[in-house]
Amino acid sequence: MYAFTTPFHQPSGSPIRELFKYLSEPGMISFAGGYPASDLFDVEGLRLAAQRAYDPAVQCLQYGPTDGLPALKREIVALMGRRGAVCEADEVMATTGSQQGLDLLLRVLVEPGDVVLTEEPAYPATLQAFRLQRAKIVTVPIDAQGIQVEKLAALLESGACGKPKLLYTVPTFANPTGATLSAERRRALLALAVKYRFVVVEDDPYGDLRFAGAPLRSLLAEAEQIDGARDWVVHFASLSKIVAPGLRVGWMVGPREIVRRCVIAKQTVDLCSSPWTQAVAAEYLAAGALEPHLPKITAAYGVKCRELCSALREELGEAIEFAQPEGGMFVWARLPGIDASDLLARAIEQKIIFVPGKAFFADAADQASLRLSFAAPGVDAIREGARRMKRAYDAVVKAGRPS
Repeated sequence: MYAFTTPFHQPSGSPIRELFKYLSEPGMISFAGGYPASDLFDVEGLRLAAQRAYDPAVQCLQYGPTDGLPALKREIVALMGRRGAVCEADEVMATTGSQQGLDLLLRVLVEPGDVVLTEEPAYPATLQAFRLQRAKIVTVPIDAQGIQVEKLAALLESGACGKPKLLYTVPTFANPTGATLSAERRRALLALAVKYRFVVVEDDPYGDLRFAGAPLRSLLAEAEQIDGARDWVVHFASLSKIVAPGLRVGWMVGPREIVRRCVIAKQTVDLCSSPWTQAVAAEYLAAGALEPHLPKITAAYGVKCRELCSALREELGEAIEFAQPEGGMFVWARLPGIDASDLLARAIEQKIIFVPGKAFFADAADQASLRLSFAAPGVDAIREGARRMKRAYDAVVKAGRPS
């Protein structure tokens, strides 16, 4: 009946959000969504920041600049500087979460049929954004040290992927794998971007959530050390995982010519991100409240990650394969010989949910893989969740045996 655009003829929604309907069921334990732990929100710090932001109320209740409130941009510049990435205000744009930044970047850079590279497995919303832009997706595999840059180099040298416009990566505690790109690979990736002239899209929502190991410089910071590399890096960050997702405050840092065009694109999307929540975020950052609060979050997540990994090994033993991450919110696991979608069906019966790995693949999926988020559940729920996973696993194995 309706003449929908091509990407929306038969659209599919987020496979992760489709699981949220189960959260309302009594007794359900969720390892599914990448929700931060709500009991770790700095409620008092945000309350005080909101109080300051509301005085005077006229400013935060009015429309604001499309590229972001000047006060927030000043704090973002300062925060990025503390993270080792020097930038100026006209290289920064505030966004309604970092996902909006990616959408705007695709609008100004990618035409239908253009090649975009992504690590695989990858965040499903990114794959969905690429598909809606009608880009040609080419994937590069990752391992425990992140995207396999040597395979990317071979792909680019052969010309098999054509000329890519950009490459998307979550180099620090990747979603879904929890992997972190090594320092050597970061430098090699940036060198490839300069050589082949494609934009490296660095999505960095989890970089502050390190609870083990030594910190690494972001790609944006590392680009300062490589001639010409800064011209080819667009960095996305957000307060969603480290302060509160309800603020919907994220930002883009990139070359001025890219940022300027994204600002124009944003004018047609929402005019400006909420000045109210931008003002709250600016006050929170200006008060120096973020850095003292981060150790509370990372300490709690470290405990939860260790508990989950320990419980999985105890309950499933050699049946499960995974690498324990040094930060972030996720454990990426495999159960060889098991279809994770079948396991999910049994797990729902046991009141436990997770995300089957196929959601994170552009094409052929690893059916045995699954993503488990340890951030939101409490320690007791994590232990019980692992026990329920074992019962679901046993049910799948039993159903697969010949009678």
